[in-house]
Amino acid sequence: MMALRPAAERGHADHGWLDSWHSFSFGSYHDPRHMGFGALRVVNEDRVAAGTGFGTHGHRDMEIISYVLDGALAHKDSLGNGSVIRPGDVQRMSAGTGVMHSEFNQRQDGPTHFLQIWIEPDRRGIAPGYEERRFEPADKRGRLRLIASPDGADGSVTIHQQARLYAALLDGDERARLSLEPGRRAYVHVARGSVSVNGTTLAAGDAAKLVGEAAVELERGVDAEVLVFDLA
Repeated sequence: MMALRPAAERGHADHGWLDSWHSFSFGSYHDPRHMGFGALRVVNEDRVAAGTGFGTHGHRDMEIISYVLDGALAHKDSLGNGSVIRPGDVQRMSAGTGVMHSEFNQRQDGPTHFLQIWIEPDRRGIAPGYEERRFEPADKRGRLRLIASPDGADGSVTIHQQARLYAALLDGDERARLSLEPGRRAYVHVARGSVSVNGTTLAAGDAAKLVGEAAVELERGVDAEVLVFDLA
């Protein structure tokens, strides 16, 4: 079974400095039909205006992944980490027992566009942690590249949950397939462009929830960038 989550039906918040679309309930947006999917709790598509950002704030017991689509996102946290991530970089912060951090658009000439992803950990009270990895476009071209996993496989960032996150760039005749083990489910989010997911065309911001399917089949991409979550 595949259920669609159209982009236009997501929650939306425009704070002036931040334009954010919420695939699941978040902040003042609450929809009991969309509280998460398996361990996946948040997929926010954020555009942060030049020179602005999220001031210092705290998190606990959450795996937080930032995936930049355009621009440059500056990060600082109470663990002593400070960096700027750009398209191709994947950042993972395990909030664990508690961490304070801030995120700002490093650019002064335009917005930074990124996906903020929260995954619930498989246990609470772990030590906070931070990790970054870079994945070049060639790593994702015409294939599903593992970018986050519970064991750091294939150079992916490590998350404390039995979930795997893949990224792909697809255009023209390029195709990608992810087999799903029995009992697993998948969430497909189209970050940009358009692509066919198991025979149904999705555009930027659209998503699909797959339950009881044998595989995720991606094809007929048009400048598509796609994230696929393999979840328990």
